[in-house]
Amino acid sequence: MNYDVAVIGAGVTGAFIARELSRYDLRIALLEKCNDLAMGTSKANSGIIHSGFDAVPGTLKAKLNVKGTALMPQVSKELSAPFKQIGSLVVAYTDEETATLEALRERGEKNGVPGLEIYDREKLLEIEPMLNEEAKAALWAPTAGIACPYELTIAAAENAVENGTEFIRNFCVDGIDYDGAVFTVKSADKSIKAKYVVNAAGVFCDEIAAMIGDNSLKTIARKGEYMLCDKTAGGTVKHTIFQCPNPMGKGVLVTPTVDGNLLIGPSAIDIEDKENTDTTASTLEAILATAKKSVPSLTTRDVITSFAGLRAHLECDDFIIEKSKANDKFINVAGIESPGLSSAPAVGLYVADMIVSDCKAAEKPGFNPVRKPPVRFRHLSNEERKALVEKKPAYGRIICRCETITEGEILDAIHAPAGARDVDGVKRRTRAGMGRCQGGFCGSKVVELLARELGTELNEITKFGGDSKIIYERTK
Repeated sequence: MNYDVAVIGAGVTGAFIARELSRYDLRIALLEKCNDLAMGTSKANSGIIHSGFDAVPGTLKAKLNVKGTALMPQVSKELSAPFKQIGSLVVAYTDEETATLEALRERGEKNGVPGLEIYDREKLLEIEPMLNEEAKAALWAPTAGIACPYELTIAAAENAVENGTEFIRNFCVDGIDYDGAVFTVKSADKSIKAKYVVNAAGVFCDEIAAMIGDNSLKTIARKGEYMLCDKTAGGTVKHTIFQCPNPMGKGVLVTPTVDGNLLIGPSAIDIEDKENTDTTASTLEAILATAKKSVPSLTTRDVITSFAGLRAHLECDDFIIEKSKANDKFINVAGIESPGLSSAPAVGLYVADMIVSDCKAAEKPGFNPVRKPPVRFRHLSNEERKALVEKKPAYGRIICRCETITEGEILDAIHAPAGARDVDGVKRRTRAGMGRCQGGFCGSKVVELLARELGTELNEITKFGGDSKIIYERTK
C-alpha cells in the first residue's frame, strides 16, 4: 500500500487530479470515504459549465474557470462524457440590473471570456420566448454549457484507473502521520503510505488539513436545494437562464440538462452540519417562486424529484490551491465551489504540475486519454440495437422503462473500472431509476443484478453504501 501520491476525495476535482497525475510514472491512490465516486458536491449541483464572467479578475477562480471551460469540449470528447455548449443568459429586469450586466461583461472581458454580448429585450425574447416579458436585457455568453457532473466525475476517474490509478472506496481518513519523508494516511483499521497528499475533500478540507496541524482553512458548507422536472418540461428554455448574481452566489437558475430534463435552483444557505442534504418544502417553494420570475409558466406538476447539495465556501471567496505551510508535500485544494465543475480539468493540470515539477516524474509513454464510450441503448438506431443484441442478448432486456436502460448497460456499469457497487451507483452511470417513476419499476431488478454480479446476498445490497440497505433480512 505504498504510493507516490494519495488524492483524498473522489469528486470531480479529485478525479481530474488523479487523471492528470496518471499521465506520469507515479503510483496514485484515489481515496474516497463513501462507497462510490461523486458522492458529495459532484453528485448534486447545477451541471453548468460557466463561461467565466462572474469571478473577480486575477483570482484563481477566474483563471481556472476560463481555462477549464476552454478545455471542456475536448475533455468531454476524450472521456465520452455528455456536454452541450448551449450558452447562458443573465437576465435583467430593472435599469439597475441592466447596469450590472455591463459590469459583468467588462469583468468577463478582463478574464478573457470570448463572445460576450448584451442582448436587448427584443432579441432576448426572440431566442427565449418563454421568458418573463418584463425582461429588459441579458448578457449572452456563448462558451457556457451544460454537463452531467457525476458522469464527468465517473468518466475522469475511470480513465485514471485505466491508466494505473487505484481507486480505494470506503476509506474515511481519520488520521495522517508524517515521518519526515512519507505520509501514513489512516482509516479505521487500514492505512496507506504516500510521498505526497492532495487534500481534495470538499467541505471536509479543513478537517483533513487539521490532521497535519494546518488550521488555516475554514470551510463553510453552503446548501443548495434543487427541483428536477420531467422531460416534458425540458423544452421550456434552450439556454441556461440566470438572474443577476447576489453575494451568496449566482442565484436561482433555470436550465436544460444534458438528458433533456429541466433543472431549477439552487438556494444558498450556510449551515453547520456538513452532512445535511435534506430538502425543505419552504425552501423549494421559494426556489420555484424565484424561478417563475424568469419563466412564469413553471409549475410543480412537472417536478419529479428534489435534492440538495453542499458546496465548499471559503471566506476569501476564491479557490485555495497551494502547498500547506505545515508541510510542502501536502497540497490543499480547497473552496472548490462554483465554478468548480467548469474549472475541474484546469485544476487537475494545475495540481499535477505542482507535484511533477517537485518530484520530476517522467511522462508515461502508454498513457491513453480516451475512455471507451459506454453503450447508450436509447440513443442507438434500430439497426444498431439489433446488431448489439445479437452480439450480447443482455442488451435486449429493458430494465428501466422510463429511460430505456437495458440489462447490458447495467452489467457494464457494475464491471467498469471503479464500477458501481450500489443502486445509486448504477443510477448515476446508466440513468436507471431517474425517470418519471424514480425507480419504482426497475429498482428491485437493479438490486437483483447487483447481488448476482457481485456474488453477494440481496440483503447486502445498499442504496448508497453504509447501512442504506434495500432489503434488511429475509422473511423465510
